[in-house]
Amino acid sequence: MERDDLEPRVAALEDQVRDLGARVRASERDAAAARVLAGAADRDVSEFRGELRDFRRATGAGFNAMRQDFVDLRAEFGDLRAEFGQLRGHVEQGFAEMRGRLDAAAVGQQHIVDLLTTIVDNPGPRAR
Repeated sequence: MERDDLEPRVAALEDQVRDLGARVRASERDAAAARVLAGAADRDVSEFRGELRDFRRATGAGFNAMRQDFVDLRAEFGDLRAEFGQLRGHVEQGFAEMRGRLDAAAVGQQHIVDLLTTIVDNPGPRAR
């Protein structure tokens, strides 16, 4: 090797070292930024997990409340159905009683009509 050749080679190595140093510093900055982003992502994931857990609890509680409402409504509907059956029985009984009374009144009215017809057809001695 010649000495004349050494100086440009050292200069080239120095340039490469400077370039490598700049690349290392850039890599360190990128790594620091990646750590910051990873930390933020970790916090976001933890926060999202908490929100998801809260949502699941709230949804479960909502479904349980709705289920209980349906159970209560079903019981109330059963009670209403029974009450309606009783009311229907009372109404039918009332109509039957009224029908009997109206039939009795019709028989009485027919008897009066028959009597009046007999009087009109046979005036007798008084009507003169």
